[in-house]
Amino acid sequence: MTDEELKELVASLAVAQRKTDRQLKELGIQIGGIGNKFGSFTEGMAFPSMEKILRKQFGLETISTNTKSFKGNRELELDVLGYSNGDSNKVVIVEVKSHLNEKGIEQVLKILQEFPFFFPELAHKKRYGMIATVAASKEIKQKVAEAGLYLGIIHDEQFKLMKPKGFEPKNFNGN
Repeated sequence: MTDEELKELVASLAVAQRKTDRQLKELGIQIGGIGNKFGSFTEGMAFPSMEKILRKQFGLETISTNTKSFKGNRELELDVLGYSNGDSNKVVIVEVKSHLNEKGIEQVLKILQEFPFFFPELAHKKRYGMIATVAASKEIKQKVAEAGLYLGIIHDEQFKLMKPKGFEPKNFNGN
């Protein structure tokens, strides 16, 4: 191979590499879009079931979806927020995950910790967390229970509240 042929080969490889890089970037954007759409789909499936569960099994009176609170330059977004006054005086925060992993559990625990800062008017209430998901491994389900969080799993196109034997939900308000 001559020097000229080698230069042409290197130049054509560089062009091909740029094209491949561009295609990979576009594919990443498409895959990310599909992931976001599946997350939105999961939330859409979860909301009607979560409302029923929160009203019937928890006795909550006020339930809202996609709730946001802003404090200065900080923001907290909740997938589902439900609360009641009177004797039960509690709040349940639900986060919806299409596929649950440890990072998702940590995110919910952080939300529960930050909740009083963003919602001081509800800070005095007993505070519980719930994760609604389509899929979770046995190990992840165990970690959810160990963290004191409720778990909702989809079953027959509806979310069902899972409570392992001996499960005690954690009151994240400490009262």
